[in-house]
Amino acid sequence: MKRKITGFPKDFLWGGAIAANQAEGAWNIDGKGPSMADIEILPEQYDRHKVVGFAHTAKQIEEALADTKGYYPRRHGIDFYHTYKEDLALMKEMGFTCFRTSFNWTRIFPQGDEEQPNEEGLKFYDDLLDEMLKNGIEPIMTVSHYEMPIHLITKYKGWYAPEMVDFFVKYCNVLFERYHNKVRYWILLNQINSLQGWGEFASLGMVQDGYEDWESAKYQATHHQFVACAKATQLAHALDPSLQIGMMLGDDALYPASCKPEDVFANTQQMQMSLYFYSDVLLRGEYPGYALRYFYDHDIHVMIKEEEEQLLKENTADFLSFSYYFTRITKAKDSTHPKENPYLEKSIWGWAVDPLGFRNSLNLYWDRYQIPIFIAENGLGALDEVVDGKIHDPYRIAYLQTHIAAMKEAIKDGVQVFGYASWGPIDIISCSQGEMSKRYGYIYVDLDDRGHGSGKRLRKDSFYWYQHVIMTNGEDL
Repeated sequence: MKRKITGFPKDFLWGGAIAANQAEGAWNIDGKGPSMADIEILPEQYDRHKVVGFAHTAKQIEEALADTKGYYPRRHGIDFYHTYKEDLALMKEMGFTCFRTSFNWTRIFPQGDEEQPNEEGLKFYDDLLDEMLKNGIEPIMTVSHYEMPIHLITKYKGWYAPEMVDFFVKYCNVLFERYHNKVRYWILLNQINSLQGWGEFASLGMVQDGYEDWESAKYQATHHQFVACAKATQLAHALDPSLQIGMMLGDDALYPASCKPEDVFANTQQMQMSLYFYSDVLLRGEYPGYALRYFYDHDIHVMIKEEEEQLLKENTADFLSFSYYFTRITKAKDSTHPKENPYLEKSIWGWAVDPLGFRNSLNLYWDRYQIPIFIAENGLGALDEVVDGKIHDPYRIAYLQTHIAAMKEAIKDGVQVFGYASWGPIDIISCSQGEMSKRYGYIYVDLDDRGHGSGKRLRKDSFYWYQHVIMTNGEDL
């Protein structure tokens, strides 16, 4: 009989995660081109419960690029481009053994379709990765995290264009060849299932005009992403078989609103097409039957070549990664619009706190795929107050404590989780609202929503708590 699992593996990777576009700033220096993130404005007034600021038409993109008066937070970030050494030193102090961030596509290919990469952009990542390794921190690098070059959106219609496959694979080839001796773990596309609403632009780079059949166009673009991931995986494994290529989901986990069979099955169908479709293709290597039926029932047409089917089958990902923040519920009568769960408390941004749901998701993914799992994001956005130079954040500690405990229980269940990167270890620009005041970090950054402040870094109470968690390898939470 095998030995009972009692806790985290000895070589478990502890750390945190950010995205280049939300932290680096320096949006127009050293040859960098404009990315989709650089045109997200922070309006003077907005609803904290809704995603704001993203351009959705070609005209809005043009207006944003020409705008010199509006405030575009991601153009500034927290100036990680210049402060990464200081910030990584703080992460080392916490005991980080991994750090997930992304390459900003437009630093390396400013327009996306150039013949040669921008050497200045590559030099920055040379230095960043060297600094991580010097601090004993394993890089977990995302190739594309909502940083598509604007040129690829306006000229090619983003991932809808088949040319995007070659552009992305070329970009990957540059990264793999240059960094395969420094980076072992790669996530190709952040939250590939981010397809609804803002995700159609952020993930696919598609604006909502110029299409006769929008639903078919979205899934054709997704197919191009699948093909590009398979080609990139094939390329990486041929170059260096030790490279670990991951796929990533945004775990928008759902429960049926009741035990009525109609609610239960509607929930199953919603989970299939919002989550499992993407991981089934990239981990099992083929389009599942439920997806093909969904396309038929909804008159969705996707052109899939025979050689692409073979490519997907032969080049599946090595590990599954996902972000986890909250859960919702579905009803049969309106399953495509999940609702809030009345049994759960919510953050001020309306995100339900559900640590048991985290354990549930981990078990479901493990049962489905039996493949190593990396937690790419998990955290609580909250308002922090500085009092006498200190930040007391027991609410953040409580959230992370319960979620790490749930992850530990999943590991005891037999789920093979090899690392955990909380979002985000340092305060950065919020993804959904573009705020600075929606803070996730263990490290406070003295900047407000309009970029005013000293930029000084301060350790929160959670900094010392997470330091202790890492030191005890999760034994003392």
